[in-house]
Amino acid sequence: MKYRQLGKSDLVLSEVGFGVWTVSTGWWGEYNAAEATRLLLQGFERGITFYDTADTYGEGRGEEVVAQAFKGHRHDIVIATKFGYDFYANSERMGHQERPHNWKPEFVRYACEQSMKRLGTDYIDLYQLHNPRMDAIESDSLFETLEQLRQAGKVRYYGVALGPAIGWRDEGLNALTRREPGALHIIHNLLEQDPGRDFIPVARERGAGILVRVPHSSGLLEGQYTLETTFDANDHRSHRNREWLTQGLKKLELLRFLTDEHDRTIGQVALKWLLMEPAIASALPNIYNQEQLAEFCAAPETPELTAEEMGRIQELYTRNFYLESAPTPTTA
Repeated sequence: MKYRQLGKSDLVLSEVGFGVWTVSTGWWGEYNAAEATRLLLQGFERGITFYDTADTYGEGRGEEVVAQAFKGHRHDIVIATKFGYDFYANSERMGHQERPHNWKPEFVRYACEQSMKRLGTDYIDLYQLHNPRMDAIESDSLFETLEQLRQAGKVRYYGVALGPAIGWRDEGLNALTRREPGALHIIHNLLEQDPGRDFIPVARERGAGILVRVPHSSGLLEGQYTLETTFDANDHRSHRNREWLTQGLKKLELLRFLTDEHDRTIGQVALKWLLMEPAIASALPNIYNQEQLAEFCAAPETPELTAEEMGRIQELYTRNFYLESAPTPTTA
């Protein structure tokens, strides 16, 4: 494992982080508390020190499992969590449907206290707006509240996690230029490079670190899918049309040059491609099991991509991999 500083902050993150959503939401399979704790600790043993969760993951479970796994190791890890969805007053949730946001100062302070209790800590390393719209980015009272939490020592840095789906260009650019967050958390990968390409130079200029989720394009870049692949009914990928899968596999075939003559998997290449950009502090692959964990944690040690390889990737992307139409944007 290798480590990087998050922007101009003093937080140092493992280049491969652990997105706790996979073991706490039920959207990528069911994990009981023991299974989730075990996988998180196996990540720690392999050098992962950055764990990203949210208060709404499993209605608090995503924070509780981090506390359970790392009792006695709080100062050895960096914890990022998210806020904004009011699941306290809106307990009903239909599938992946979003709950209402609440950005009022009193709610933000309350949500922060509840997150710290569940995490078993008296401070949060990185506190992120969870999928904010422009009204949140433009709210002076919201960012004044975050500054107050920072000055009180409850939050070390705050950031903006864009979503739920890929995109949100205006929100991201406005956040970077107007609010100067410690981190911008985005979807970005070999197959879905926009609007990430617009965010990265601005983040470099402003000193914000970039965090990347969905680095494997919802599993396409893990190299396990075929035309016969199906998904369970509660898996978010089950709602996609077949074009997403068929076109994705065609694109993947054109990227085989990255693995055919190298001792690395396409899953490792997807992470290494991101880490070629210094502004990206950590990539957060979906980790389901110990085998994937071992593969992804080894990615930082794989060979650097050459200038020729990077150029060929960009040519393919610019030409949409020589396909006539593009797939439906990803979500997770």
